[in-house]
Amino acid sequence: MKRLLVITALLAAPLAAAAQPWPDGGRAAYGADRSDQDRARDAVRSGRQAPLSRVLAMIAQRTPGRHLNTTQGDQGGRPVYFVQWQMTDGRVVIFVVDAESGQIIGRQGG
Repeated sequence: MKRLLVITALLAAPLAAAAQPWPDGGRAAYGADRSDQDRARDAVRSGRQAPLSRVLAMIAQRTPGRHLNTTQGDQGGRPVYFVQWQMTDGRVVIFVVDAESGQIIGRQGG
């Protein structure tokens, strides 16, 4: 009987979680929202921000490895890219890149 209750609880938990509304009215709570992406795209098109493709090519020239992920934020009031990069030996480095100039301004890890 206990086993049946445990199995029932385990099966019902994902259904209950799926039935819960998103905390912000329907949009998933991870990643950038659409307006963030649109602002970044507009900044690149207008020349106020370096294209991510150029930033990734520059990092690849200097540091062999592969791109894992990129997020945007700010550092010291300036827009930056946080580029997560896996080096050929498996270590992961986060490059902090000035989004306006496209220059690396910091490095964390690795």
